[in-house]
Amino acid sequence: MTAYGVVRFRPKPGHEEEFETTFRRLPRNFEGLRKFALIKTGEGTYCSISEWESYDHMVAARPKMAGNLDQFRHTLEKFEGDLGVTDAVSGEAIFEMTSGG
Repeated sequence: MTAYGVVRFRPKPGHEEEFETTFRRLPRNFEGLRKFALIKTGEGTYCSISEWESYDHMVAARPKMAGNLDQFRHTLEKFEGDLGVTDAVSGEAIFEMTSGG
């Protein structure tokens, strides 16, 4: 079953360009990854969305994804509470629709 991951990021002021550049250059040859996008959701806020063949594929890729995060972690502000530098959610799709459907 298709799974999706969504992660919010908030670069430190003045680090947006470094964040974007580093993020674009990272390897994403993860088994089971179908699509990946980084979206600028507002001034200084970003969200990544990934589509996976299955939840198991996404879970298996987490160590590599954490390694990627380590490459730009220094550019990120911490979120409030105990979230750290990312706000991540993921799960299996319970409803999907394509255009025209």
